[in-house]
This record gives sequence, C-alpha cells and structure tokens, in this order.
Amino acid sequence: MIQAAAKRGASLLGLGSLSCQLQQWRGIRVKVRNNNLDHALLIMQRKMQSSGIERMIKIEQTTHIKKSEKRVLAKKTLQCKLRSQDLARKLKAILVQKVRGL
Repeated sequence: MIQAAAKRGASLLGLGSLSCQLQQWRGIRVKVRNNNLDHALLIMQRKMQSSGIERMIKIEQTTHIKKSEKRVLAKKTLQCKLRSQDLARKLKAILVQKVRGL
C-alpha cells in the first residue's frame, strides 16, 4: 500500500522512477506489535495524514472538472482558508491576553 502511494505521489509530481525510489526511502514504516494489525493500520493512517501523502492521493483527479465546478471548489477552499485564518487570529489574541494576565 505504501509503495502504491509512493508511485501515485511520483506520478503526480511527474518525476518518474527516481522520485519513486526517493518516496520509498522516505516512506512510512509502522511496527506491528503483538499481531495487532488493526492498531498498526490506524497508526499508518495517522502518519499518512500528517505527512500529506493521503492528501496527495485524494487530490489526484482522473476525470475532467467543469469550470463551474472549479469555481465552486475554489470558493469553498477560499472560505475554509479565511475561516481558519480568522480562528487562528482569535486564538492568538486569547493567548496574548492570557500571557499578559489581562
């Protein structure tokens, strides 16, 4: 599964076999302890999410997207980004107030 993810990542970047070898070198390794495969798969999924491999796999589109759909997706992405920035700004203000003791 990891090799498939690496190959997809390489094909996304268009770098060929060299990138595939690099991805394998940087790949995700998970130890299975006490034959607990479910727990190991859960850990692997978390690592894939945090490293961004899962996002790269999801982003890969094999079908054509209409311009109207692209506009809708771009609008949703922008709204999500603005919401995230606004939340970060509010959290930063709260932390500054707590540090200053106000």
